[in-house]
Amino acid sequence: MTASATYDTVADFLASMDPARILELHAPEAMQERMEELLEREKEAGLTKNEKDELDHYIVLERLIRLAKANAYLRLAKK
Repeated sequence: MTASATYDTVADFLASMDPARILELHAPEAMQERMEELLEREKEAGLTKNEKDELDHYIVLERLIRLAKANAYLRLAKK
């Protein structure tokens, strides 16, 4: 199983629990600000290894939540 397929499986599982609640998920403001800061710093001066790892985790979580929301929209549309 590929990493992409794994994300799809987890996202579908999350969406199946309560699609409407999944659509309400949003990153806390502090997390969003930190991610934006890391993205900007990456463009300007580069990141340390720890900062790059942190940014990578935020990106994975964001992708997973987007996939879960897409699955939630599909599930709600079928009702």
